[in-house]
Amino acid sequence: MNEQRTPCLMVQGCTSDAGKSVLVTALCRILHRRGVRVAPFKPQNMALNSAVTVDGGEIGRAQALQALAAGLPAHTDFNPVLLKPATDRRAQVIIHGKAISDLDARDYHAYKPLAMQAVLASWQRLCEQYECLLVEGAGSPAEINLRARDIANMGFAEAVDCPVILIADIDRGGVFAHLCGTLELLAASEQARVKGFVINRFRGDIGLLESGLRWLEGRTGKPVLGVLPYLHGLYLDAEDAVPRQKERKTAPALRVIAPAYPRISNHNDLDPLRFHPEVDFRFVGANERPPPCELVVLPGSKAVQSDLAWLRAQGWEEALRRHLRYGGKLIGICGGLQMLGRQLHDPLGLEGPSGSTPGFGWLNYETTLASEKRLENVSGNLVLLSSGSPPLSGYRIHMGVTSGEGLAQPAAILGGQPDGAISQDDQVLATYCHGLFDSPPALAALLAWSGHRPAQEFDARQRRENDIERLADAVEQNVDLQRLAAWLPL
Repeated sequence: MNEQRTPCLMVQGCTSDAGKSVLVTALCRILHRRGVRVAPFKPQNMALNSAVTVDGGEIGRAQALQALAAGLPAHTDFNPVLLKPATDRRAQVIIHGKAISDLDARDYHAYKPLAMQAVLASWQRLCEQYECLLVEGAGSPAEINLRARDIANMGFAEAVDCPVILIADIDRGGVFAHLCGTLELLAASEQARVKGFVINRFRGDIGLLESGLRWLEGRTGKPVLGVLPYLHGLYLDAEDAVPRQKERKTAPALRVIAPAYPRISNHNDLDPLRFHPEVDFRFVGANERPPPCELVVLPGSKAVQSDLAWLRAQGWEEALRRHLRYGGKLIGICGGLQMLGRQLHDPLGLEGPSGSTPGFGWLNYETTLASEKRLENVSGNLVLLSSGSPPLSGYRIHMGVTSGEGLAQPAAILGGQPDGAISQDDQVLATYCHGLFDSPPALAALLAWSGHRPAQEFDARQRRENDIERLADAVEQNVDLQRLAAWLPL
């Protein structure tokens, strides 16, 4: 398959969220700093956080972050197969950046040989363009029920003859069981493909871990290539899961909340609020009462009508009505925009049974779901009644067509065209623009619109860049790069 033998290395994890994405990100940055033309690759991703690529498709946010670390624009070849779950049993299947179908798990399993063709086509193109490829696995390679027709982990590694390292999260507990058990459940050829282990999120005295590391090496015959420290407060785009803990703030001034509904998507839109030193941000989950705040943000959703029903069942409609009655501000992004209108129509049954659902009705427009997805990077200006017109850039990913009188007062002008809406009383703002808070001027203006004029500028993109560097430095200091040089041009 790879006749030129482009140097490559695959990072597989013992569990989801073991650290695969961050290790690949760090290695991309280390190689990029050394002048190596390196590219990230994830054969198959399952995530509701996605990014628009330079070639007009969408890929997982983690691969967009890894591309940034490698000094590259995001491209669909970096993540040729993306699955976006719509229910617990069905997902939208995206091949080379374009949605092709919604399939249930059984149908997708039958489709995998075709998906593998797309994976190998992207792999071949990248091998021809780059000096080195860093590959991220998905979940765990030891999921017995998913081994047949695997394209995400060892099935791919075997197909292209790629060496593998296993990473495990010691903060979860049971790290030695994770590593030994995962290795034990692999086929003999796959075990031989594993070149070593990395342990992630260690805190404490490394001397107390040494006996365990030596035992692990003796038991498995595989070296421990590194132990990564727990790095607090990393600003890196999450692949999917809502963050487990919030950033500690010394003196927050503005309270912001967002519902963590079941099919929340692109919640990384809210990272600038989570990490802003003057914002007290929190996600509010199931069976939690929304606390008092100055700003509520309704984020994107992969199943808007279902998540809207969830909000109503959780008591959010009355909570939002009370929030607005007392002068609070409300922002809806993408799916959140659709919820804020009068009606949501799904004549094709794209999100479930065909029909219509009443929205919250705070903005005078309606949305009709359409089969064609809109994907584009955008730039322009916010149009705030009280805070001017700061520059804004981001991207749009949506399947809805929104129309109505409420759009006559747009929230932004993007690419010379109006986007979204803002209410006549200046309390409710809606936009299709993901990345709404990423631009420092737009973020400052939206905080001022919400009632707080920040004392300092917060640049989310620069913070992310600084943390990529911090992560790369930690990997350089704590991973045996000389051993990795057997497979990578280090």
